[in-house]
Amino acid sequence: MRLKTKKDVAALRISGRILAETLKLLAKECREGVSLEYLDGLARDYIKRKGAKPAFLGYKPAWADEAYPAAICTSLNEQIVHGIPSEYAVREGDVVKLDLGVDYKGYFTDAAVTVAVGKVSARTARMIAATKKALMAGIRVAKPGRRLGDVGHVIQRTVEGAGFRIVEGLTGHGVGFAPHEDPEVLNYGEKGTGIEIKPGLVIAIEPMVSAGTPQTRENPDGSFSTADGSVASHFEHTVYVGEDGPEILTL
Repeated sequence: MRLKTKKDVAALRISGRILAETLKLLAKECREGVSLEYLDGLARDYIKRKGAKPAFLGYKPAWADEAYPAAICTSLNEQIVHGIPSEYAVREGDVVKLDLGVDYKGYFTDAAVTVAVGKVSARTARMIAATKKALMAGIRVAKPGRRLGDVGHVIQRTVEGAGFRIVEGLTGHGVGFAPHEDPEVLNYGEKGTGIEIKPGLVIAIEPMVSAGTPQTRENPDGSFSTADGSVASHFEHTVYVGEDGPEILTL
């Protein structure tokens, strides 16, 4: 677990701002009739124009069989994460998870948002809102002297209190010098447990939530879906923990 210096954080702020701008553009363009490949192209072009690189494109983590072939992850409905952009045109009622990483001169940030396309059910809308609320609640407790179990505890409490479930086996992580670093950041936990949060820590906090079962299945393309086909949601920010508390780098 490598803590970041003020110099590192200055570069990560630039990386995070590029990511936030790109993700805002993608969310705006994610509407009925637009293909997932088109969104991927938008991301590639915008990030390049800003002097950065898509962190996911060509990335091959230790657990993957092949390098990732796109700039963004586009996960539809029951898909939770790692969906690969395709020619699929977004439809009314789709729930699209947009996940993006940016590499700015070797400094990596990571964020995700869930977009409801047109009208979705009231329960799906509540799940999306609860997931976003859980992310912000987790960020607020990421302060020096607290522990990662405190972050997971408040995320889990928020999600389950709204009547939904944290998906199993998928977690947040450290980030900054690479797309994925230590520590693992769980979306559940007990207060006062886990690694102590210290100034200089940079983590990707990312609650992933199911409207049905918490169990997941891995698809042939490497994406993950809910085991029962229920809709899922996902929000994520890269967070720097300073002396005075958390700073969201991907706003």
